Amino acid sequence: MQEKTLKARAGMPMLILFIALYLAAIAVTIVGGVLLDRGSSGVGGVLLGVGLLWIVVGFIPFLGLKIIKPQEALVLTLFGNYIGTLKEPGFYFVNPFSVAVNPAARTRLGQSGDVDSDGKLSATLATTGQVAVDGRYSKKIPLKTMTLNNSEQKVNDVLGNPVEIGVAVLWRVVDTAKAVFNVDNYKEYLSLQCDVAVRDIARIYPYDVAPGIDTTGDGQPDEGSLRGSSTTVAERIRKLLQERVEDAGLEILDTRITYLAYAPEIAAVMLQRQQATAIVDARKMIVDGAVSIVQMALDKLNENDIVQLDEERKAAMVSNLLVVLCGNRDVSPVVNSGSLY
Repeated sequence: MQEKTLKARAGMPMLILFIALYLAAIAVTIVGGVLLDRGSSGVGGVLLGVGLLWIVVGFIPFLGLKIIKPQEALVLTLFGNYIGTLKEPGFYFVNPFSVAVNPAARTRLGQSGDVDSDGKLSATLATTGQVAVDGRYSKKIPLKTMTLNNSEQKVNDVLGNPVEIGVAVLWRVVDTAKAVFNVDNYKEYLSLQCDVAVRDIARIYPYDVAPGIDTTGDGQPDEGSLRGSSTTVAERIRKLLQERVEDAGLEILDTRITYLAYAPEIAAVMLQRQQATAIVDARKMIVDGAVSIVQMALDKLNENDIVQLDEERKAAMVSNLLVVLCGNRDVSPVVNSGSLY
C-alpha cells in the first residue's frame, strides 16, 4: 500500500464555527424553555428539542480537529478504509469519524526520540535495550531521524568463535502507509531484522585477520575482519537491513558498531593468544635488529683493520653480542686482561 496525502480543511475556521453552533444551541435551548413557560408549546418544544440535541451530539465535530507538529504524521482510516496521511504541520479538520492508526504507538525502543515524556524508561527496557510497552502513547508517527541502540548479542564468527557485538542504527519512517499496514509493528520489526542482519554479516568475518578467509565473496582470501574492517562490516549491515525493512516503509541512514568483544568463555584464551603473538613479533624484531647490529660491528672492525679475527673468534663474538642484544636482563660484562689467544 502506497502513502497518499490527505487534503484536509483548515482547523481554525471550523473550530470557530463549532463553538458558535454550540453557543447558538445553548441560546436556542434557553429561548425554547422561555417559550414553553409562556405557553407556546409548539415552537418552544421544537426549539428546546433542537437545542438539547445539538448540546448532546455537538461534541462530535470537535473530534475531527487535529494538530500536526513538525516531523509528525497521522495515518487516518474511515470505516476500515485508508483515506490518507496528514504530514504537513498545522491545524486541520478531518472527518470526525476517521480513526488514527499506529500499531507501534505503545512500543518503546531504547533509542533517542522514542522515550517517555519525562525521559524515563522501564527497568526492563533500560537493561535489555529492546522493546517495552508504555501506557502513555500517541497515535502520531514520528518522521524524524531516530537512533536504535540494539542490545548486544552473541554470534559466531566465520571460525566459530563466539563474539559479542552491538550496533547502533540511524533510521526514519519514509512511507507511513507501509509502516502501518504492511507489518504488524514496525518498531519491533526493525529491532528483529537488525538482530538478523547483524548475525548474517558477522558470521562472514573472523574477529581478527585470519589466513585463507574470503569475506568479500570473490573467491580470493583477504584481510577482512570484524575488528579491522568495522566500517565495511557496518555498511554491509546497513545495506542488508535496508533490504529487509524496505516493505515496512523505513529508511536506514547509517549503522555503527558500538561494541565488539570475544565472549567471556573464550576471552581469556584469546587474550593469551594475542599476547603470545605480540611476544613472537617483538622477539622477531629484536633478533632482526641484533643481527643487523652484529653485521655492522664486524664490517666496521674489518674496514678499520682494528683486529684480525679468525672464524672461531668471530663466532664467539657473534654469540656474545647476540646474548647481550637479545637478552631480557642486563648483562654483567667480563673484562679479559690477557691475550685473546
